[in-house]
Amino acid sequence: MVANLYRSFSSWLNDQFFLKKLDTPMGYLLLAVMAVTISLVISTLGIKYGLFLLALILGAPLFMFCIVNLSFGLTLILFISFFLNLIKKYVNAPFGIAQDALVFLMFFTIVINQIKERDSNFGKHPISFWVILWILYNLIQGININAVSQIAWIYTVRSVAGLIILYFVACYAFKSLNIILNTIKIILILSFTSALYGLKQEWIGFSNTEIAWLYSNPQTFELFFQWGRLRIFSFFSDPTTFGILMAYTSVFCSILILGPYKIWMKIISSLCVVACLLAMAYAGSRTPIVLIPIGVIFLTILSFRKEIIVASGIFLILGTAFMLKSTSSAVIYRIQSAFVLKNSQDVVDVRLKNQQKIQPYVLRHPFGGGLGSTGLWGRRFSPGTFLASFDHDSGFVRLAVEVGWVGLLLYMILIFQIMRWGIYYYFRVRDPVIKNMYLAINTVFFMLVIASYPQEAILQVPTSIIFYLFLAAIVKLKDFDENFKKAAYPSIQQPKPLPSNPQKF
Repeated sequence: MVANLYRSFSSWLNDQFFLKKLDTPMGYLLLAVMAVTISLVISTLGIKYGLFLLALILGAPLFMFCIVNLSFGLTLILFISFFLNLIKKYVNAPFGIAQDALVFLMFFTIVINQIKERDSNFGKHPISFWVILWILYNLIQGININAVSQIAWIYTVRSVAGLIILYFVACYAFKSLNIILNTIKIILILSFTSALYGLKQEWIGFSNTEIAWLYSNPQTFELFFQWGRLRIFSFFSDPTTFGILMAYTSVFCSILILGPYKIWMKIISSLCVVACLLAMAYAGSRTPIVLIPIGVIFLTILSFRKEIIVASGIFLILGTAFMLKSTSSAVIYRIQSAFVLKNSQDVVDVRLKNQQKIQPYVLRHPFGGGLGSTGLWGRRFSPGTFLASFDHDSGFVRLAVEVGWVGLLLYMILIFQIMRWGIYYYFRVRDPVIKNMYLAINTVFFMLVIASYPQEAILQVPTSIIFYLFLAAIVKLKDFDENFKKAAYPSIQQPKPLPSNPQKF
């Protein structure tokens, strides 16, 4: 009954807003009520609250449409994740909470739909099992007796385990190959736009609001101003998050150039590669720079095609020569310093000493000190404690401290399952587009896993959103390969494959 009511409401909503475009008596009445309400709020409370109400009124139908059209909802979530930190520099509004609410609302929609459809093959996948286990483990962390603050758990569980339910939303929404490819297109377009905006910051300059934001915090300015220049950060919170996005996007687009696509698509991909590499260089973070050869080596080993081996060899030789070239440029010197051990030895030593200092605590606390016990939330909700003062500087170290070595082991098993099934499907699909997608996504996953040792790569927006969407793509892409055969794991039920167009992307 609930499912029928939901479907009836969704159908009515789609008919009123998107087919008839409110050109009905109900639409006129709704618009009149909205106009009168906004006028009253502005006249009594001021324009600030009036604008807030207007945003709420416009946002409500948008959220409703996301329920009707889940693929549109995924697009909206991507837009929010890319522009969230940029908006925060101009407007103090809870867009992050709105994004989380939208994810949970879409997940609730799936639950209602499943009451009638009962089509949950993706939920039976081994990856889904480990995702559910990871979510449950983090929910149990809410009663961790070692945690100093339970409020910190509420703030942290959203990013560590809350957003991962987007994986189930995407699995349900990816009902065709075109939807998956369109979602990937949107990710690449937004990443390319981020690169162009970053280059604008470098070549034209920062906006007045961005400059004011940089100078508002001395620690932020010290982090961004290095080697006599300001590092660019595009739409995001810091140069490292931006640089990592640029690194794996450039490698992803490089793999697209090798795929079975039309020439105009390869030209656009080439432009994206150049823009992302330039933006990554100006961001000035060492981790993304090191990720590039790591990604190239991984895709070379995984594909093991003659042309890719030759191209990768040429790239590595030219890259080595570039690293040995003397220069007076701060940007180039920063790139070269990433591969000079003595220049980065101090940073490595600090990280290793921190890890040695925290190892006894991790061994004594198998379930950790609680989510949000370190970093920003630790300093905010449990100031003065040992963990709050600990600088983890790593996604894996943070997990070991906050959820214990048991949680870290569980997370590493999840990562292993993702890589295992991604590689398994890559070698068994035959559709050239799908095979190329698996190669690109597997390479991005490997780069992010490596990046999670020196940085919190996977948990940072928008990479966290992209990670979960790519995870769903791994599970769903093989369903649209006509020649895919279930060889090694017959317990997984494969739905009837749909035809795909090898040239369409």
